[in-house]
Amino acid sequence: MYSSFQRTAVRSAIVATALVAGAATVYAMRVSPMIVEMTTTGSDSVARVEVQNLNAGKLPFETRITRLNFDENGVPSETPADADFIVFPPQGMLPQGARQVVRLQWVGGAEIPTSQAYYLSVNQLPIPADPTTGAQAAQVQVVYHMKALIVVAPPNAQPNVAAASVKTIDYQPPAAKQGDPLPPKVPGVEIVMKNTGRRHAMMSALKWGLEGKDVAGKPLRILISEEELNRIVGSGYVAGGGGTRVFRLPLVKAFGPGPINVKFLK
Repeated sequence: MYSSFQRTAVRSAIVATALVAGAATVYAMRVSPMIVEMTTTGSDSVARVEVQNLNAGKLPFETRITRLNFDENGVPSETPADADFIVFPPQGMLPQGARQVVRLQWVGGAEIPTSQAYYLSVNQLPIPADPTTGAQAAQVQVVYHMKALIVVAPPNAQPNVAAASVKTIDYQPPAAKQGDPLPPKVPGVEIVMKNTGRRHAMMSALKWGLEGKDVAGKPLRILISEEELNRIVGSGYVAGGGGTRVFRLPLVKAFGPGPINVKFLK
């Protein structure tokens, strides 16, 4: 399982890796919150993320920090960046049902030009096989890797997001599950947003109002809720410093030719 940033950045990314091991128990964990917003100075330069062991058996884990850069479709690329934070504890062992608070402190410098995004990866470590069980008892052990989005902003920085272009499209909904046929296409819109501010923007925290004319030339206004945006595009993260992001959304009714105006509403 791997959740892509384009659709689920507001959620933890989870990767389950199957390993052949002697342990029979399947482990699982929870990481919360899934998004942490920090600043380079002050009390918000320190944050806390909780790791919880949900299943029976011990949960050994370690943490890693990677810096994120995104393409215009919101797909991230990662580079190691453990030196930008002090993480304590960097690893641990949780008994069944136990929780551990992981403390993050920013040490990457007080002055950064724009917001910087990171993943805090919490990686379950495989438990060595019990040699007394023998080869016949070997089973698959599922190892979980969960990622929380960490964003660090300069002091007093603000986003400044505007729609650079808007056009109608035929939107292709995803399949209900992998292997299923794709549903029919529906009316949609493609919006390119640009953020010229120094702070990142989480565009799914706002309602989007679209205004234009329908195919018959009559006024058409469509309001897209925060819940729908979160379901389709995740957090709607747009990087600062001139960052751009392309959003493609399904609509309940098609816009016709002519301009479409986009407004952001609280």
